[in-house]
Amino acid sequence: MPKPESFPIDKIYVPVKRKKALRPDLVQEIAESIMEIGQQEPILVRRDEERFVLIEGLHRFEACKALGEATIIGLLVAAEDTHPTKLHLHESAEVEAEREKIARLKKLRLEREAAEQLAVGARAVKATNPSDRLQGRPEKARRDSLKVTGRPSEASRPKTLSDWITQQKRDGGRY
Repeated sequence: MPKPESFPIDKIYVPVKRKKALRPDLVQEIAESIMEIGQQEPILVRRDEERFVLIEGLHRFEACKALGEATIIGLLVAAEDTHPTKLHLHESAEVEAEREKIARLKKLRLEREAAEQLAVGARAVKATNPSDRLQGRPEKARRDSLKVTGRPSEASRPKTLSDWITQQKRDGGRY
């Protein structure tokens, strides 16, 4: 039984006949599964001079490619073996390393999405929060502007009649 190994994705050739059977919805589903739990089943390839030819696992191959992976776990089979039985990956150091890498990528993606959502929410709150207009003013001015009733401080007492009318209009009072 061949041992699973890592193959560079850019060195794997997909025959044109196989490409016709590609289902994008299945590729998306497998990519999501790989992001969550890692690649569970190896693809099958055979050697062809300087490259490898995909025998089985088109959708797994395309899912890993769509995720931006540089390598994929697979089994190297002889050219005569055209209908091999499905083999499951055994827990090996290489497979575990791939799973950990996928888990880290998923975690980073989720953290980035959460940070973006938090930033959008913060901008929306800031745009609608009326107290933000008062934040650049000194504490005393903030207190004075929030007073509705009571005697104005000496500094804010109007000096002329027109100042008093302006203040009354601003404070919502009647003159």
